[in-house]
Amino acid sequence: MNQQNVRSDDFELRSVHLHDLSDEQLKARFWELTEQTVKPLVDLARTHTTPSIERSVLLRMGFSSIEAKTIVEKVIDHQLMGKGAGNVVFIRAKLDNINIRTAGLKLIAEDGWDRVIAHFGGKS
Repeated sequence: MNQQNVRSDDFELRSVHLHDLSDEQLKARFWELTEQTVKPLVDLARTHTTPSIERSVLLRMGFSSIEAKTIVEKVIDHQLMGKGAGNVVFIRAKLDNINIRTAGLKLIAEDGWDRVIAHFGGKS
């Protein structure tokens, strides 16, 4: 016979501190604990990215997978990955008042990187 470990039911003991809370207070406590749990993940997402994520962003901006791959490689080469590839393309478009697609294609052709780098505080 295979004997399973059975956890003793101690819910009543562990939940004593919740008995006097109203539904609204329980709901507030739930969201407080949820925020504490998720905050490290949100902070990590704000400060870290991957080439895969950046390609995905560019695909949603209308670039083909080959174009997105090339843009991400060039963003990495120019040490701007922390700024986000989509943001780099957006800034390039804004600097010349051109559309996003044209800006991305210009970056693929190595056109305008000096100004984008200068915009982010690097050397032009």
